[in-house]
Amino acid sequence: MAEDIKTKIKNYRTAPFDSGFPNQNQTRNCWQNNLDFHRWEKAMDANGGDVSVCPWYQRVYKSLCPVSWVSAWDDRRAEGTFPGKI
Repeated sequence: MAEDIKTKIKNYRTAPFDSGFPNQNQTRNCWQNNLDFHRWEKAMDANGGDVSVCPWYQRVYKSLCPVSWVSAWDDRRAEGTFPGKI
């Protein structure tokens, strides 16, 4: 399974269709993938697990989200004022 995920990451071009977000507006999809990436990264760091899946979420949210949003969220996370629950 890990090889399948690594192959998908290697062949990644853009965010795939997500049936949870069927509408044209992808703002919530962007936000959710950002949270999922940071939650996954935090959980894997805490448990000493394999973080090889983390780049998938990161690539998805970086392809969906405007760069200004990502940089603002990163700044807020560093300051400790990020509104999402990670």
